[in-house]
Amino acid sequence: MKKIIEFQKEHGLFPDGKIGKNTLNKLKEVLFISSDEHLAHFLGQCDHESGGFNADTENLNYSAKGLLSTFKKYFEDLEHALIYERKPEKIGSRVYANRMGNGNEMTKEGYIYRGRGAIQLTGRDNYKAFAKYMNNPAIEFDPTKVAKEYYFDSALFFFRKNNLFSLCNVVSEDAIRKLTRRVNGGHNGLADRIKLTNHYYTLLKR
Repeated sequence: MKKIIEFQKEHGLFPDGKIGKNTLNKLKEVLFISSDEHLAHFLGQCDHESGGFNADTENLNYSAKGLLSTFKKYFEDLEHALIYERKPEKIGSRVYANRMGNGNEMTKEGYIYRGRGAIQLTGRDNYKAFAKYMNNPAIEFDPTKVAKEYYFDSALFFFRKNNLFSLCNVVSEDAIRKLTRRVNGGHNGLADRIKLTNHYYTLLKR
């Protein structure tokens, strides 16, 4: 709950890392989220994606076998993957090269614009769009700001850019399934997302 503690400190709440009614109400106020349903869905997805609000930057410290499992299309075989094993900068530079507005592997932009924030903003195009959304051009040229200063804002941008709140008007398993598909590209961690979303919704309705 590292990022929750940071949020609580910033907004004058007791920094215990626990998400109770006071923290929920402050999140709703600060993020301008209009309903309990929207906030429950938003937090359920962010909680799961960030490993309990602890991760703010994508971990690219993969083993060779992990690379072949997660990024198989970018590596010819195990011998090739071993060259990149446990080298996050090299890994990011390769697997995110020549897409999402990033340059080729030599530019290292794949690593520079790796995932950050509560829902892993990724790729130079997305950082550029987020910088425009926040009216802060510095974000594109110092992407670490997303992890340090715009942790929740970047996730909110993702939701709004992709019109995801339109799926969040009711809290139900079907709604969470549809939202997860849009956030994750599949249904990874669906049971946990359902549990978390329902947990936050219950707290909000107390």
